[in-house]
Amino acid sequence: MIKALFFDIDGTLVSFKTHRIPQSTVDALQRAHDKGVKIFISTGRPVPFINNLGQIEPLIDGYITTTGAYCFIGDKVVCEYPMNRDEVQKIMDMANRDGKTTAVVGQKDIAIINPKQVAEEVFIKGLGLTDFSFTPLDIVLKQPILQVTPFFTAEEEAELKPLIPHCISSRWHPAFTDITDSHADKGKALHAMADTLGLSLKETAAFGDGGNDIPIIREAGIGVAMGNAKEDVKTVADLVTRDIDDGGIAAALNKLL
Repeated sequence: MIKALFFDIDGTLVSFKTHRIPQSTVDALQRAHDKGVKIFISTGRPVPFINNLGQIEPLIDGYITTTGAYCFIGDKVVCEYPMNRDEVQKIMDMANRDGKTTAVVGQKDIAIINPKQVAEEVFIKGLGLTDFSFTPLDIVLKQPILQVTPFFTAEEEAELKPLIPHCISSRWHPAFTDITDSHADKGKALHAMADTLGLSLKETAAFGDGGNDIPIIREAGIGVAMGNAKEDVKTVADLVTRDIDDGGIAAALNKLL
């Protein structure tokens, strides 16, 4: 019996087309909640970027954020993995060397270096962050750094990886990669959340569409890939449902619950 559901946001709960949660998904989550099933978010977005869940916010029991680097249930922090400061600097050095836009994610705020049109296209338009304001870098660097998101190509990412051995890079968007401490991924976060809740992994189901969802889809009792997911995500899933905009969440939950 599934007792806890974990959902990625972009491309899983929230449509890239409308920047909203399909009504069929809202209704399905309400039915799950009414049955006593716990509902959790599992996203690459840091907390300040989570601005699009108002339709279901009262139903949410906890969050895996920043690709597993910061997870919490209510006021209780379940896990937090700040990055190695020297490696944060190496990422920023390479970004500044090549003039690449990079987001630096602190515990509370987010800064951006080398801001360019690509960041506006991806963050503002692509992720619907129309009212978001970045914080000066010097303020963010006083906080624990949970994630650095450089707009690097796959080739640039490969060049960087040997320089940051205590980090892991997770790409869910072709324009950028999310870099976190190596202890942070959604699969490991699922273990921590399940332990805190007193659940076995067999009692969990996880939904996703991007590369950073693969660890949690593998670890969950039932891993669900959206119909719009990448092929490598579908390969590791136990179930492939319909596209997000074609009632994919509702169809899967009808089978699971």
